[in-house]
Amino acid sequence: MYPDLSYLFHDLIGTDRDNWLSIFKTFGLFLLFAFLVAAWLLKKEMLRRQEIGQLRGKKVLRKKATAMRPTDYIFNGLFGFIMGYKIPYAIANIEAWKQNPGQVLLTTEGNLVTGILFAAALLGYYYWSDRKRKDELPETQEVTMYPSDRISPITFAAAIGGVVGAKVFAIIEYLPEFFADPIGTFFSGSGLAIYGGLIGGFLAVAWYLRRHKIPLVPIMDAVAPALIVAYGVGRIGCQLSGDGDWGIVASAIPEGWFLPDWLWAYDYPHNVINGGDAATELIDGCNDRYCTRLAEGHYPTPVYETSMAFAIGGILWALRKRLTAYLGGLFCVYLFLNGVERFCIEFFRVNDQYDVLGFSLTQAQMIAIGFMLTGIIGGIIVWKRSSGLQSSNADE
Repeated sequence: MYPDLSYLFHDLIGTDRDNWLSIFKTFGLFLLFAFLVAAWLLKKEMLRRQEIGQLRGKKVLRKKATAMRPTDYIFNGLFGFIMGYKIPYAIANIEAWKQNPGQVLLTTEGNLVTGILFAAALLGYYYWSDRKRKDELPETQEVTMYPSDRISPITFAAAIGGVVGAKVFAIIEYLPEFFADPIGTFFSGSGLAIYGGLIGGFLAVAWYLRRHKIPLVPIMDAVAPALIVAYGVGRIGCQLSGDGDWGIVASAIPEGWFLPDWLWAYDYPHNVINGGDAATELIDGCNDRYCTRLAEGHYPTPVYETSMAFAIGGILWALRKRLTAYLGGLFCVYLFLNGVERFCIEFFRVNDQYDVLGFSLTQAQMIAIGFMLTGIIGGIIVWKRSSGLQSSNADE
């Protein structure tokens, strides 16, 4: 396992574990990769839909050499203060930073003097830049801005909404821990629920699109393949870091199993949570920070989910052109397949279960059922609506 980059480079080139590279956590890096992959795939599909006229551009006025507003100075001054307040403090507490970057960066502790100096330096730079161009007349020109030109703010909205949503859903599932330490639990880097992330990201992006008068449904179709592929990329980070998303204790490897044994049962050596609630044992001769492995092999469910996510992504990518005319259809297929995947994998994962109408279901399974039903009902509505439109066009 590679809880952080120091463990990866130890295996690659023999450098020490738990060095300064420990500040780069594997799961966080793959979460970043997931957003980058999603943004890339989304832009490709948005460009295609723009070419066929499904997504249209909008005329906007763009100014050049505009002066900074007071709010710009406030924002940049605050940004400079935060950077100066936290970064020198984090460097001075490098050992704590290596162990838990989120805990160091999200505390209220910092260096007040360097915070003020950083803020003053940044404000001074922007004031100088603003004065330098004060004699330039603002040129206004009309340009056409397409939805694909807004991919960066769309991705940013999805990231913020997704993280907040994932944290909120995780808190709902583990309320006692939240009430015991509300601030610490909310701002910790652990405990993220994927369905909360999807719902939170959807709401944030929907708000952004509505604000800029961009049609929501074509974007939902365009983002469907990107969402599931990005999910698979994120699960790679779960597997490599050993973040506790493994499955239940695996049964004995069946006869005739021809794949590597670790694909059936894996003990996650050097996992990032040191076993969590699972039974663990020490790794012989290990003197590093992460020196445990699971006492028993568990199903490597992140690997299964990555495989299924990439397979679903391939299906959606193959269907995207055929379903272009059926607005909302591709997203309905995504909802259904996503729900099927998560509902099935939950039987092999370690999660709290709830009694629902006599059935024991996890929180994720209940949401997965909702996804499947929404996908089916939505697909029927899309099909009938599209068939009705085709009939009307034929009559004309």
